Formats: sequence, C-alpha cells, structure tokens
Amino acid sequence: MRLGLSGIRKTVGRVAERRCPMALALTAAVLSLSPAGCDSGASAGVADAGASASATASVVQVAAHVDPPSGGQSRAQVYESVRQMTALGKQLFFDPSLSGSGKLACASCHSPDHAFAPANSLSVQLGGSDMHRTGMRAAPTLKYLQSVPAFAEHYHESDDEGDESVDAGPTGGLTWDGRVDRGGDQARIPLLSSFEMGSSPAKVTAAVKAAPYADAFRAAFGEHIFDSDDATFKAVLQALETFEQTPELFYPYSSKYDAYLAGKAQLTKAELRGLQLFNNEKKGNCASCHISQRTLDGAPPQFSDFGLIAIGVPRNRALPVNRDPQFHDLGACGPERTDLNGRAEFCGIFRTPTLRNVALKKSFFHNGIYHSLEQVLHFYAERDTNPEKFYPVSKGKVQKFDDLPQRYWTNLNTDPPFDRKPGDKPALDAAEIKDVVAFLNTLTDGYKAGN
Repeated sequence: MRLGLSGIRKTVGRVAERRCPMALALTAAVLSLSPAGCDSGASAGVADAGASASATASVVQVAAHVDPPSGGQSRAQVYESVRQMTALGKQLFFDPSLSGSGKLACASCHSPDHAFAPANSLSVQLGGSDMHRTGMRAAPTLKYLQSVPAFAEHYHESDDEGDESVDAGPTGGLTWDGRVDRGGDQARIPLLSSFEMGSSPAKVTAAVKAAPYADAFRAAFGEHIFDSDDATFKAVLQALETFEQTPELFYPYSSKYDAYLAGKAQLTKAELRGLQLFNNEKKGNCASCHISQRTLDGAPPQFSDFGLIAIGVPRNRALPVNRDPQFHDLGACGPERTDLNGRAEFCGIFRTPTLRNVALKKSFFHNGIYHSLEQVLHFYAERDTNPEKFYPVSKGKVQKFDDLPQRYWTNLNTDPPFDRKPGDKPALDAAEIKDVVAFLNTLTDGYKAGN
C-alpha cells in the first residue's frame, strides 16, 4: 500500500464515475461542436447504464476539442462523426503500413485476444526498422485505461466520497512512468519510437493516403486533411484514441468476478480463499493497491489505485539495454520521462497496472522479468524473506534491489507483504499462492455462466 492510501483505499478510483455525469451535463453545449479525439479519462459506469454514459462522455470529450463549424452540428451528426472515427481507428490499429518497417501494427503488441497486451512471452517486444530492436519495458494492456486520472505528483481524492485531505502521492498517467494522460499522446510514443514502430508523421500520412480507407479518412476529417503531414498525424492519433474508448472492447466489465459482484455467479472455494488472501492486509495485501471492492456509489472496481510505486523488481539481464551496468530504468524520474529528472523521490516508481485480465498476460512488471503469475506472487511473498531467490548472490551476499541504486532505496514500499526479513515465514505459502492465482483467473473478461 502506498503512503497515505490507508484512509482512501476503498474510495479511490472514482474519477470515472464522477466524470460521466459532468460530461452528460455538457451534451447540449457541444451539439454545435465538431468532433476530435476523445479524452482518455472518459469512463465506464455500472453495467449497461454505465456503458451508455461512457459512450456519451466519449462523444462529448471528442466533440469538445475542436473549433465549432459555422453551422453547428446536431446530436446525430456528432455521434456519426465519432462512429466514423471509431471505425477508422480500428483500421489504423490493425494496419502495419503505419510503421517504418511496414510490418508492425498497434495490434502486433496489443492483441485483442490477449486483452490488448502481447500474445507472446517476450519480456519486451521487437520493433524498429529491421524488427529486431528492443526497448526496455514490457508492453502493457490497453484495456481499462478510461478511469486512469491525469498524472499528479500529489493526488487527493475528492468530491462527495473521498477525503481530499489525504495525499495519495504520485498517481495517474497512461504509461509505466505516467508521462502522458491522453490516449492520443500514448499512441504517439510507439509510432515515433525508433525501437517500436519507427515511423514519422510523413510516413504515416503516406501510408494512410495509400490505404483502402483513405476516402473514409477524408470523409471523417475533411477533404484537405492530407495537405499537412502534421494534421494527418494528429487525426490518426485522434482516431486511435477514439477507437480505444470503445466500451465493449476496452472496458466491458464482463469477468466472472463482475458477475459475482452482481450476484450472477458463485466463486469456487479456491477462488473465494484467493479473494480473502488478496484482500487480507496481513497476507497478500494486494487490494491495498489493486482495489477489489465496488466504489461506494456501486461502480465496478478497477483493480488499481493508479498510483506509482517502487517495489524493487529484479534487474532483467536478458534486456540488451541492461548490458550497461550504469544504466537503470528509474521510471518516473527517467530516462523516458524527463520532466521529473533529478527529483530523487520519483526514482524507481512505476504505475500500478490493473489486474483485470492479468491471467492472459505472459510477461509481468515494467521490465517483463517474470512470465507467470506464480513467479510474481512468489516474488511478492518472499522478496524479503528469501531474497536469494530473486537477486544475484556475490561472495555469499545477496545483491538485493539490484536494479535500483541504493540512494533511492528510501522510495521502496515496505508495507505487507514487504514488511518481513530473512528467516521470517513468507506471507503466502505455495497452496495460498495457488488460491490467489485461482482468484486472479476470475478477472478475465468474457465470462458466461456455465464456462
């Protein structure tokens, strides 16, 4: 649990539920506006009503970011524009021609069949002009990002349910280091990265102009959209962002656990034991950061408090970047993020991902060092009781926290299960870990009674 979260553990994550009503209240005001990219903070609510609210919120946010046309637009026209951009965003998402190599699409690293995360077990994905370059971080899921708040150094839960006097610390942002807040800005990163899609605005424009959907692109964004590479690139980012707000694809809340919370499914004995261990503050204590309860107003849990935290994940020596012993990925304080460079309190912290669909993942943590949930849970349970299992041993001494310079160790989390020392009993034994994994499997979307 992050410092300052104890008082708001059960109430954080409500950013989404508050934004929808506000957005809905603005609907009338935006009918005269034309659409652009939707806000990555637009949210899903509860069941079907929440999905409808989210869709409307997305339309409002999409419409609110461009100058109004002289004649205005009707509600139907706004929705039609969003429909067009969603369809284009889907085509763009699966189009490898946008990349510098012509071989890498967004979907290559964000597979729909794997909760929009990688389908393979590579620690980091391959890309670049030759499709053999590697970065330093694992590709995260793109699902359930609609509720992530904008990054704040000091996040205060507020409104009618939270306690705004409690500082939850660094929170929010859509990337591992929290450096961007909107879906379009997130999409820009891999498109332009030399070790990912390795493209440029000019290459993207050329690809879209030559694509089968070029005419549809003109219809959605204007006949002269291809006159400027920058305008085309911005439109591509808007379309991708809009597509990634599709409720039924990106935030369906259709897991067995959602059905259980709705009284439409029963958990097995193993799953129930796992849930109890997950929530138990003296055992797994997972729910301190991966909130498992509905919010006070009934919205589904996000299984993340969206906070940035340091847990001392071991150095992944399989990554080429780590061949340099002086290199360290320090998360929020660099090297990918630069605005917090030099601020020691942000070094080594990474954003807490949602655990929804976590059982579909094949690599874990920001550096992709582990490849099974069992490995992850053993690390949590035994990081401090049996550190020799995870860190190198030199001359009989464990080189603990080997991927974080010692001057930043004060940032490390020491709440349960990280409150033990060598020789203590681990927080979870093998049987308990098996039960927690059983529970985590209930978070996979697509559950149907009788599965």
